[in-house]
Amino acid sequence: MENLEQMLVSSWCDVQSTVPNSYVHPPENRPGKFIVASSRAIPVVDLGGHDQANSTVQQILKACEEYGFFQVINHGVSEDLMEESMNVFKEFHGMPSMEKVRECSKDPNRSCKLYTSGENYTKDSLHYWKDALTHHCHPLDKYMKYWPEKPTRYREIVGKYTIEVGKLGLQILKMLCEGLGISTEYFNGSLSENPVLLVNHYPPCPDPSLTLGVGKHRDPSLITILLQDEDGLQVFKDGEWISIQPITNAFVVNVGLVLQIISNGRLLGAEHRVVTNSSIARTTAAYFIYPSNESFIEPSKELIINGSNQPLYKSISFGDFRGNFFYKGPKVELDLQK
Repeated sequence: MENLEQMLVSSWCDVQSTVPNSYVHPPENRPGKFIVASSRAIPVVDLGGHDQANSTVQQILKACEEYGFFQVINHGVSEDLMEESMNVFKEFHGMPSMEKVRECSKDPNRSCKLYTSGENYTKDSLHYWKDALTHHCHPLDKYMKYWPEKPTRYREIVGKYTIEVGKLGLQILKMLCEGLGISTEYFNGSLSENPVLLVNHYPPCPDPSLTLGVGKHRDPSLITILLQDEDGLQVFKDGEWISIQPITNAFVVNVGLVLQIISNGRLLGAEHRVVTNSSIARTTAAYFIYPSNESFIEPSKELIINGSNQPLYKSISFGDFRGNFFYKGPKVELDLQK
């Protein structure tokens, strides 16, 4: 059996002239034509307009209802920190495979880990064109000691980055609470206390029409905040795949299935995927805001009491939900419906 160093896509893709069979996806799942028309672009929300706070809340709420995705600008995270973070993520994935594996093997509980394709590579018959670094972010004093020490500034820069993106995430969740008409403190505490960072690296692919970086899915999070600098992310809407074009110094924000449940279906946990390209590598950093495993997720009682709708979903602990999500995939929502 191959070891992880040999399995990483980045360790062999530059000498591969064809897509290996295990990475070739069924024809119905392969990438189609990019949809880039401005009329199909996801909404862009400016968080810098303090004099129009209510308008901004309504923009975010509408984007989450109609697309499940939006981009934010003037969000308060410094441009320098965003650039430094992306550079250090790229530097990590550019290191020799042996070093990357060693830097992510310090915690026996695997709070920080490196993998390729998916977390069950050896069991999966179909693979994805990516390598991934993931680690917990909070509390920093518990988890940072297991983060990579190389590149040398990784912990310093990424520590600052996760703190600032975490603040942005709570700000967006507070605004969504305002829009939904529930307590602005609703997501404070255990419902947002378990953030995880996922840094995906998609090397150039000899034939992007045959494979995917990430397949069609929804996130098992409240919201996800993504840093990207190259094209590749697509969201599924009205039977079409819309390419989410990168905007300089912007974040892409999307609703996860957990927030869809809490909003009793009002907000959309949209399906999305990642396509590859043949010319350049693409690196992204996704900050997932998760509840603690012990937290129960269910439609907000404030929404049920104040509205005329009955709850659409059953109550479940996040630990059980996440386990079911990775085991059952899209079927998990059907199991949760009342």
